[in-house]
Amino acid sequence: MKTMKLGTSTLEVPVVAVGCMRINSLEKAEAEQFIQTALDEGANFFDHADIYGAGACEEIFADAIHMNANIREKIILQSKCGIRKGMFDFSKEHILESVDNILARLKTEYLDVLLLHRPDTLVEPDEVAEAFNILESSGKVRHFGVSNQTPMQIQLLQKSVKQPIVANQLQLSITNANMISQGFNVNMDNHSAVNRDGLILDYCRLNDITIQPWSPFQYGFFEGVFLGSDKFPELNQKIDEIATKYEVSNTTIAIAWILRHPAHMQPVIGTMNIDRLKDCIKASEVQLTREEWYAIFLAAGNILP
Repeated sequence: MKTMKLGTSTLEVPVVAVGCMRINSLEKAEAEQFIQTALDEGANFFDHADIYGAGACEEIFADAIHMNANIREKIILQSKCGIRKGMFDFSKEHILESVDNILARLKTEYLDVLLLHRPDTLVEPDEVAEAFNILESSGKVRHFGVSNQTPMQIQLLQKSVKQPIVANQLQLSITNANMISQGFNVNMDNHSAVNRDGLILDYCRLNDITIQPWSPFQYGFFEGVFLGSDKFPELNQKIDEIATKYEVSNTTIAIAWILRHPAHMQPVIGTMNIDRLKDCIKASEVQLTREEWYAIFLAAGNILP
């Protein structure tokens, strides 16, 4: 699979990340086979969060990959913290405790990347900075990022945090593309012109922060998958037409649409199906034309002024 630099770091990562939120739906043998397939295909970047399966997903992953020092050096591990029951928590104590628990579950001594999961309005940037400094100096975390944050929220953190923010995990799919569509509709009197995220796409491009799209096949907020859905007949017709041209699946084209954007995003796929995993990975080999990218964008019901 093709690779890219993550943000401003020197970390070379696959252009498609493997999300592990649903790995607890697999039996042990299935999880082992899935992870091995990902590794065989060059997909060695695995995304976790301490809330996935209430921590069980990290434990299942570590067991399925048979974690040891040799294997650890061949993979890239990212996890997230900051969500607690009924609240978000970016306090120094919670970040440090969360990372220790994550490392224990993953049976590793370090994370390649730690993301702060969902903004905490009670955040004290100085506390985050202290936590990051401790994690970096101890070798427990090598790179840092955020998830679902706006430009101003990132700037607030960077008021105190010295480490570069290398990634921002954000919801994006062909049908959930407001961060793209608002850029087309500047000063227009329509819903697509509403700035809902502080122009986060442009901000991340300007500051070399890698956007990691999550739920790249979902419409709405986990309402369903748009591929094959009778709610999106024109979109599916167009995707199928282009998939036929490239002799790939519709899954491949949906990911290729994200990869075609010059922001150099790294979509996080959540499938636990081996065939769909391979289809997602194959997207790194497909370069959509400008005409095809826009045709898919419009077929999803997005508008151009």
